[in-house]
Amino acid sequence: MQKITQLAYHWLNGTKDYILLLRIDHWFKNIFMIAGIIAAFIVSEDARTLSVLPGLLIGLLATCLIASANYVLNEIIDGPLDRNHPKKQFRPIPSGRVVVKYAYIEYVIVAVCGLFFSLQLGKYFFLTALLFLIMGMVYNIPPVRTKELPYLDVLSESINNPIRLLLGWYAMGLTSWPPSSLVISYWMIGAFFMAAKRLAEYREIGKMTAEKYRKSFSYYNEERLTASLVAYAAGFMFFFSVVIIKYHAELILAAPVLMYYIAFYILLTFEKNSIVQTPELLLKKPGFVMLNALLLVYLTFLANISLPFVRVMLGVE
Repeated sequence: MQKITQLAYHWLNGTKDYILLLRIDHWFKNIFMIAGIIAAFIVSEDARTLSVLPGLLIGLLATCLIASANYVLNEIIDGPLDRNHPKKQFRPIPSGRVVVKYAYIEYVIVAVCGLFFSLQLGKYFFLTALLFLIMGMVYNIPPVRTKELPYLDVLSESINNPIRLLLGWYAMGLTSWPPSSLVISYWMIGAFFMAAKRLAEYREIGKMTAEKYRKSFSYYNEERLTASLVAYAAGFMFFFSVVIIKYHAELILAAPVLMYYIAFYILLTFEKNSIVQTPELLLKKPGFVMLNALLLVYLTFLANISLPFVRVMLGVE
């Protein structure tokens, strides 16, 4: 009883810090579900009815909870290392404002709630949500802890993008597998964003400080990170081209816009105190928000029109 009382007292006095562990401001990343939602909308007539809305809302809630569970785990495991980071040292765990054992309890509660809501949407959504949770463990927990391994740190974290795509797809009530080329291209663009974040961090805090904060930085340098950035962008364009040729040739008209988008993001990466180090702050950059909105509208428009001359031009039957 005394332990329960202590737990309740601690939670009441430090609620804000425990809420911060959930990184609710990062929930915007779940917008990556939208690719799966749009793809399902295009291929399935059943997905074009209002009947999918309740499942979609439950799916979004479940995804946000699983994501928050992963963030809590990340905060717990990274706490000691974050003390070496000029900005992250002020987070709740590195600064000592949160008791780690209570943070573990929070992790379990949020994860279980996320999986509970996932179960309401069928086995495919549930298994994908479970994979989302497991990848959080693979990324953070030793001895695997892929976040410490060069390139695997980027690839294992960015795989959450195609997982979110699948969650959006299955939340729409589909039970089939979406186009693999779409899934892989989504993985590659996520890797591009993550590599950009690594490069911006490297340029901001320097190699010696970065190595104390994350072991993978002992291998990285600016040239290697820049090369990987280009490779991931090329991978995205390659696999997205497969989607275009195989499924909807009209999307080729988005190529110039996508090229501009990638170039724009690279320029952001090389800015001093680059905002890509904290992607959640990008929502406060009006130009970036408008660019994303226009890109989304344009892609949706292209996905729903038929232009025979484009197929003739590309030699697509």
